[in-house]
Amino acid sequence: MSTSVAYLTKRFPRLSETFILDEIIGLEDAGVPLRLYAIADPREDLVQPDVARVASPVTYLRAQGARDRARVASATIAAHARLLARDPRRYLGIVAYIARERRHLSTLINFAQAGRLTLLVEADGARHVHAAFAHGPASVAHFVHLLSDLPYSFSAHAKDIYVSSPDLLARKIRDASFVLTCSRSAHDAVSDIAGADAAKVLLAPHGVNTERFAPRPAPRDANDATLRILCVGRLVPKKGYPVLVGAIAQLVAQGRDVACTIVGAGPEHDELADLAASLDVAPHIRFLGALATRAVAASYHEADVFVQASVVLANGDRDGIPNALLEAMASGVAVVASDVAGIPEVITPECGLLVTSGSPEALADALGRLHDEPELRARMGAAARRHVIDSFDRRACTQAIAPLFQPTPGVTDPARRIART
Repeated sequence: MSTSVAYLTKRFPRLSETFILDEIIGLEDAGVPLRLYAIADPREDLVQPDVARVASPVTYLRAQGARDRARVASATIAAHARLLARDPRRYLGIVAYIARERRHLSTLINFAQAGRLTLLVEADGARHVHAAFAHGPASVAHFVHLLSDLPYSFSAHAKDIYVSSPDLLARKIRDASFVLTCSRSAHDAVSDIAGADAAKVLLAPHGVNTERFAPRPAPRDANDATLRILCVGRLVPKKGYPVLVGAIAQLVAQGRDVACTIVGAGPEHDELADLAASLDVAPHIRFLGALATRAVAASYHEADVFVQASVVLANGDRDGIPNALLEAMASGVAVVASDVAGIPEVITPECGLLVTSGSPEALADALGRLHDEPELRARMGAAARRHVIDSFDRRACTQAIAPLFQPTPGVTDPARRIART
């Protein structure tokens, strides 16, 4: 009997997607036998040390450089020829479905990759396919399901929900065994799209490693009056860094002593550095770039307050529950964050302050309050740590979803269902 669960993500390993790495490790620790696949290798210079803890090897669907293209193309063509010969009615039914409802270049790419993946997961003895995101990976996994009848599921987070076609997402949900969402706001959004299939949508927070991310061993120097602000996240528009820089400028203009450290890399770096210089706060802001987990954990020990200034973009893209927010709270740091997406689900009045998204004034007011009230910061940090341990411990979160990845009865032929729709 086949035993493994094929776990598909878009790129692996990615420095900014520690929640994916943590989920993989957590499921393996819970006894779920995984076989990992990724659409592409990001080939980042910095790799999280915990990648070495992953038991499964990784198979990449996209060619790894120019020399590999011929091999991947040949294997893909051969896979589709074999699937067509194996079950012409099923295969041609899926092609007809694509021609009728999913006429996009991305669909053809996903279908091509799915053909090769179908034979790979069958050869590896998979009994279930799980995709880590609702867009590309779920589309590939959906086609694997249609080509093979293997049950599949997927996780939905933030951007992959809000920039996806609702009709296509509804179809993926309809054919899935279950769908995991990491926040209540994401759960509600996906449930609305799912309609009659809403019962398949489950709330499953990612959680955080509460042993790795723990309070600093000794209190900061009580004579240090500087408010040390920390942000961790990619330098991309939805993180709201211009709002933070504007708030820092207001605090400096008020005469408050503040120092802000930003950990993360991304396309907005130069623009943010220019903004800080134009507002005369460049000396108060440090950009450290991307850091591995151990260095990130150490950075929380130097912080008095963590800021998550997330905003909602015009195309609907937004954060879910940022992993760094949970890391900061587990580290006993008071937090100030925007009232968007899943963030209000995490921050109680006891462990942090919520502010209006996109408002430098509101952010500056909250930070000014924590600057002036160190005792409040300490109480909030301790409460944040307790709250995360109670509700967002990674081990508990992954053990809760592990039973979902069990053998399921066979389903009806999806090709016939396609032919009737």
